[in-house]
Amino acid sequence: MKHKHSQHDALILTPGQGRTYHCGTMTAIFKADENETAEKYSVSEWWLAPHSEGPGAHQHEENDEVFYVLEGTTSFLVGDQWIEADKGTFLRIPAKTMHDFANRTDQQTGVLNFFIPGGFERNMPAIVKWFEENHN
Repeated sequence: MKHKHSQHDALILTPGQGRTYHCGTMTAIFKADENETAEKYSVSEWWLAPHSEGPGAHQHEENDEVFYVLEGTTSFLVGDQWIEADKGTFLRIPAKTMHDFANRTDQQTGVLNFFIPGGFERNMPAIVKWFEENHN
């Protein structure tokens, strides 16, 4: 049963709970989005299978992003430089900064993402469809 929370409700999710989107070898689990945060931010986990690409290099015109590595080592493109970010690494990607992430290891990797302000989740159905059509 899905319960819609408002910004005024406490939100407690156990591991794996949230709105899940399968994007090829990448899985996104949205923990809180515009419905729960009054569009102030979105919080999601992004899990990448071993040796898999992320979303592709992109930038956001008006949104900052924060990433925190939950598990494994994630490769991040920040501007024009790739870095290897181990578990516990924190990154802030300002708006208009080209970025990407990928898993170049033999183990699953996962990152927690804060998208500020919120609303990114509106893109997820189109992103899932794109992965279904382009990554079989």
